[in-house]
Parts: sequence; structure tokens; C-alpha cells
Amino acid sequence: MSKSNHTQTSNGIHAKTSTTTPPPQSKQPTTTSTSPSSSLSPKALLFMALLALQFGIQPIVTKKFTSGKVIKSTVIFMQEVVKLVIAFGGITLSGVSWGEVLKGWTITSWLRLSLLPATIYLIQNMCSLLAYQNLDAITYNVLNQTKTLSAALCCYLLLGKKQSSMQMLALILLLVAALVMEGVLPLDYKYYLGFFLEMESTTKTTMATTLGDGETEDATTVTTKLISSSSPSSYFALTSRHVSHGVLPIAIASLLSGLAGAITQKSLQNQNRHALLFTMELCIASLLLLLLSFAFQSQDGMRIRQQGFFDEWTVFTLIPILTNSAGGILVGLVIKYAGTVRKGFALIFGILISGFLQGVLMGGGGVEEKAVHGVSGFGGLSLEEVVGGVLAGVSLWMHSAHPYVGKKDMVRKDEKKVDALICRDGTKSKDASNGKTAGRRSKKED
Repeated sequence: MSKSNHTQTSNGIHAKTSTTTPPPQSKQPTTTSTSPSSSLSPKALLFMALLALQFGIQPIVTKKFTSGKVIKSTVIFMQEVVKLVIAFGGITLSGVSWGEVLKGWTITSWLRLSLLPATIYLIQNMCSLLAYQNLDAITYNVLNQTKTLSAALCCYLLLGKKQSSMQMLALILLLVAALVMEGVLPLDYKYYLGFFLEMESTTKTTMATTLGDGETEDATTVTTKLISSSSPSSYFALTSRHVSHGVLPIAIASLLSGLAGAITQKSLQNQNRHALLFTMELCIASLLLLLLSFAFQSQDGMRIRQQGFFDEWTVFTLIPILTNSAGGILVGLVIKYAGTVRKGFALIFGILISGFLQGVLMGGGGVEEKAVHGVSGFGGLSLEEVVGGVLAGVSLWMHSAHPYVGKKDMVRKDEKKVDALICRDGTKSKDASNGKTAGRRSKKED
């Protein structure tokens, strides 16, 4: 009897523990502060705002304070050094012990997690610096925003991070916002209406009219002439140097940024790497790669030996170096707490800041854009820039509020609902039984 009672008791205990264990398990999803599919935390929003500010002023200060004749790799080298110092200081002053930060760190893990993205970032930085010096701020930022699309693609390929239908729509809306800010998609309906009406009327007139020498122009010739004089591309004259030294480098940089961002997100979130430590790892790897390039008779290495490391430098060259170094650290923090895709939203808001600074402080592209399209401005911003900023804000909300929900997430939600119902029903039944017991006791007392 004692054995059977013991068996029943142990079974009862086992059943009780099995019913009480699901609620704790349902409370163990990944940390919301680093999950790119969760709602944005205040810390993530702060880092995104700072990154947008840095991104908005970077092309302006780089073009103003960096000579076109400077050795580009020397600027990148100093950016990595400054970034390394800032990251080291950030960890030291944060109050976290270095032993805790370096827990589980090995040279093998450093090479595996940092060398590849460091190589990609190094090439990206060189392409970006070349594009900075050959494109105006808004054109640079608009072309650069394609990194959001490449980031979404690379996150899907490398991390399996899928986008919901609303999130994909948000990314398309983000692209439209950037094109509206640039003025590639003007908001004046007369522009589109006049373009197509003029093309239609001119084509009919030319096809029906015989020229003085008895020849007529065919539709292809007419359309070509009309497009060359009326197309929006006439506002953005392209030269071979503009394409080879501006558009192509920034397109390559955007693609590499998406790839490196996905690799970085994998290291920071899946490997739970400290953001500033990972920045230091990237900096050291980048510095080693640059030193190797200087040693192996590269063009920049030969110029350094002939003209010196700081050729064409001034004291003001340090300004864009400091801002870009801060931006590099902010990128790591945004990727860790918001994800590499949402980093792109911060960069789009940087376009708005660039337009404001150009229009108000420098009298640049924003004012000229308004003069071309005949659009009134709002405090230094054109109508296109204001509407583009609103569209970017809406797209950010859409992307944050409608994350992708897989089958496992649906199961977890259902389990949480069941656990909540069990807890609620258990509490009710317990209260009811306590009430019945109290009633019996009162009757006995009577």
C-alpha cells in the first residue's frame, strides 16, 4: 500500500509540475530590446535619431572640409582609429567590467565574426568617400537609401528574417519617400499632365505635317526629341564622371552595406556580442587590412611614401572624421537594438535633415530644387521634402506595427492565451472552493 500511495503521490507531483511549467516557458522569448521584429524601444529610437542627424550632416561636412586630393585611405584609417578609441572609452566608462565584456571571446571568434564584415565595410567606406566628393548631399543620400532594400534581402538570405506584406509595402513607401524628397517624383500634377499632353499633341502634329523638303519625322525621332527636352532627367544632367565616380560607387556601397549589416546583425543578436566590443573588433580588422594594403605597393601606399600620410590634410579634416566615426558606432547600436532594416529608416530621415541644412544654412540643393519646380518651401524645406518626410514616418510606423508572424509565433501566442485562461479559471475555481469551505464552517458554527 505504501508503494502504491507513493507512486500515486509521485505521479500527482509530476502532473502538477507539468501543468505549472508552461507559463514560465511562454515567458522566455528572445529579448525584445534586440529583436528587430518587436516594437521599437526608447533606446532604439534614440540611437536612430542620432544616426539620422549624423547621416544628414555627414555629406555636407565631408564635402566642405575634405580635399578632393586627399589620400582616401588615410582618412578611412584615421576614422577607424578614432572609432576604436571612442568604443574603448565607451566600454570603460559604462561601468561594465572588461571580464564580463570579453567573456567567451577568442581570436578564432574574432576572425570568424569580424574579418569578413570588416573587409566589406572597408570597401564600402572607400566607395562612399569617392561618392561623397562627386555627388551633392541629397543625391548621395537618395542613392544611398537603396541599402534598406539590400539589407532586407540579405537578412532574409542570411538570417531567414522574413518581411510581412505590410512591411514590404512600407519598404516600397520608403523608396517613394526618398524619390519624392529628391524631386525625381514631383508633386505638381501639371508636370505629368503637361508632359503627356505635349508629347501626344507634338507627335500627332509632326506625323501629320510635311516638312519643307518633303520629309517627315517618324514617331521615334519625335519622341526622342520630346523626351530629351521635357524629361525629369534634364534636371539631373549625367556625365561619365558623375556615373563612374558618383553613382556607381554609392550603388556598390549600398549593396555591400546591406550584406555587412546582415552579417553584423547575426553577430550582435544571435551571438549576443557587445555592440562596442564588436565595433572595436571591426576597427582592428580594418586597420590591419589597411596596413597590408599600404605595404603591398598599393596606389595609396605609394602616395603615402612619396607625399606623406597627411598630404592635403588640414585641421578641419578631423571634423568629418569625428562625425563619421560617431556614425559608425551608432550604426552598430542601431543594428543591435532595432535591426539592420530599420537602420534604413533612420537614414531616410537623414535625407530630410540634409535638405533642411542645404536649404537654410548653405542655400544649396533644396532652394535650387524649389526654383526648378516652382514649389514654395516650408522653413527651408521644399514641399517634396516635407511630404517625403511624412511618408517616411508613415512607412516606419507600418514596418514597426506589422511585423512578420510565423507559425511558431502563432503557436506561442495561442499558448499564452491558453495559459492565461488556465490561470484565470484556476483562480476562479480556487476562490469558489474557498467560498464553499467558508460557508460550511459558518453553518457548523451555527
